[in-house]
Amino acid sequence: MTGAKGGFRATVLTLYPEMFPGPLGVSLAGKALQDGAWSLEPVQIRDFTADKHRMVDDTPAGGGAGMVMKADVLARAVDHVTGGGRAVDGRPKLFMSPRGKALTQARVRELASGPGAIILCGRFEGVDERLIEARDFEEISIGDYILSGGETAAIVVLDAVVRLLPGVMGNIMSGETESFETGLLEHPHYTKPQEWEGRRIPDVLLSGNHGAIEKWRRAEAERLTRERRPDLWQDHRASSKK
Repeated sequence: MTGAKGGFRATVLTLYPEMFPGPLGVSLAGKALQDGAWSLEPVQIRDFTADKHRMVDDTPAGGGAGMVMKADVLARAVDHVTGGGRAVDGRPKLFMSPRGKALTQARVRELASGPGAIILCGRFEGVDERLIEARDFEEISIGDYILSGGETAAIVVLDAVVRLLPGVMGNIMSGETESFETGLLEHPHYTKPQEWEGRRIPDVLLSGNHGAIEKWRRAEAERLTRERRPDLWQDHRASSKK
């Protein structure tokens, strides 16, 4: 386990524990891990097999391509972490799955305000459904595409969560104005030089008129959301009318 002083506790059940901390060991997340703001424990699923070949998967019931991760092996791994099937410390159990509910910034904030998470990373064709049901896993998706396994998705979830932990970001306001925090995409950003390749910083940002700047940023956020994410724009309009 790394960063084991306290704070947010992440346990990742995986066939590839060497993938962790990976990107989570550098930048903001890495410093927070080193400082003990959160801890990370990768657990090798294969250690909970009961046969000499250490098999974690088998052929799918009903036939078909690929292999399915076994419920009995996974259950032993989960129960080892939780102390008997349910996390006594209140940590939610997450299964990274393309059929899960889409990860949102609201869910990220909920996770960041809690004690941590237990994350199961699938491989092959998937996981025996009985394990998901019996151990009460919440299925989470990071997008409508397929990865080789859940490890990359788990890293995405943890990166999004850790940066919201107290003290991790130097300027808390930088998190409050980002895309999705207000239901809108974030406004454009600029910095020096004032002119670059014939392109100038918008005059309003150089005016010193903070009211005008905020109005411009809001309008740009609305424009970008309307153009690029009509789904978010529709939700934003609906919530504004309530």
